[in-house]
Amino acid sequence: MLEKVLIANRGEIALRVLRACKELGIKTVAVHSTADRDLKHVRLADEAVCIGPPPSAQSYLDVPSIISAAELTNADAIHPGYGFLSENADFAEQVEKSGFMFIGPTADTIRLMGDKVSAKQQMTRTGVPTVPGSEGALPDDPDEVMRIAREIGFPVIVKAAAGGGGRGMRVVHNEEVLLSSIQVTQSEAQAAFGSPVVYMEKFLQRPRHVEIQVLADGQGNAVHLGDRDCSLQRRHQKVIEEAPAPGIDDTLRNEIGDACVKACLDMGYRGAGTFEFLFEDNAFYFIEMNTRVQVEHPVTEMISGVDIVREQLLIAGGAPLSIKQENVSLTGHSIECRINAEDPRTFMPSPGTIKTFHAPGGHGVRVDSHIYSGYTVPPHYDSLIGKLITYADTREGALVKMRQALDELVVEGIRTNAALHRELVTDSSFMAGGVSIHYLESKLEHER
Repeated sequence: MLEKVLIANRGEIALRVLRACKELGIKTVAVHSTADRDLKHVRLADEAVCIGPPPSAQSYLDVPSIISAAELTNADAIHPGYGFLSENADFAEQVEKSGFMFIGPTADTIRLMGDKVSAKQQMTRTGVPTVPGSEGALPDDPDEVMRIAREIGFPVIVKAAAGGGGRGMRVVHNEEVLLSSIQVTQSEAQAAFGSPVVYMEKFLQRPRHVEIQVLADGQGNAVHLGDRDCSLQRRHQKVIEEAPAPGIDDTLRNEIGDACVKACLDMGYRGAGTFEFLFEDNAFYFIEMNTRVQVEHPVTEMISGVDIVREQLLIAGGAPLSIKQENVSLTGHSIECRINAEDPRTFMPSPGTIKTFHAPGGHGVRVDSHIYSGYTVPPHYDSLIGKLITYADTREGALVKMRQALDELVVEGIRTNAALHRELVTDSSFMAGGVSIHYLESKLEHER
């Protein structure tokens, strides 16, 4: 068992990790910027260390400061949460070289899955279905590039191998603009990610975003905890997530889950992870793997009864996975709304002091949030201020609870996107289930 964990993050995920540590009797160290000294988890942690000024580059992304804080407090492990350094292989490597446990996969695994070309090649080797496309990075030969595109069939999408967050990708509809589009994407990739490597895939017209949650202990044990549908997105950022994904056959769901488990075992995966897929015409196509805990992990916890962060901590402490696949039971339905400090129509960030905060409650309602009345939302970080999660026996029941919870939610002093969520959970297409990843942006463009 770990004795003391440094939490290298902020906001709701830092509080989520702290709670899991306390339940296991693990002491906690909160690192924070000068803007975050009043965060809830900073107040609750056993120890707190200021690691720099508000800009992330000088605090939450400052590796030497984080390592120094771990040394100063005699921590024995570091939990990166999500975002910031959570999928930075160099950070994971430095943590372990400094004598601490990185609560996540090894640096080699993060590198393997962080590069979309090598990740796709790994999935192909282990039998996970992938989007039809180039076998690795695109070659320099224009004729060969054109041959590959014709074999895939237009439209195609050109993607940066080191990309993420919706950046470094371009849809190409015909041969005339293919080569120029590749050159532009390569230049963007070099500028944004430090690597010009790109690859090409078939562009699916109306896919859904469906992902599989896995846990593995690096000791030969792995399980999947079913799927999540995260198709309601704006600018490639998820807005509402749910589990399980509606309208998918259980046999197909289990088949893809088992394939992901096999992939984890083949690469000796350790910790929590998520395989992300595009789902179209009743088929899964792998797009990437996130080697960390996800923002939307609570919906999986609600339907599985498995505490994913607790499992992360136990695995990092050297314990074998505490659950077996045959013991995983997925029941009911869960929905999560991401509550952001932003204008619900313009989506402009809305930092400031929260004058009043009232969290909804009741059976089947969960709120993961770090805010409180009097808390000041700083302008320096992501606008996520909380997650509203509901659970019921059926999807319809979870939607009813979510409408009620959104009506009860009170956040005064700043603007939030709660009004958008109230609109979405009564939207007829979303209520029917199975909307594509393009649905929300199309709806917003049409209405606004």
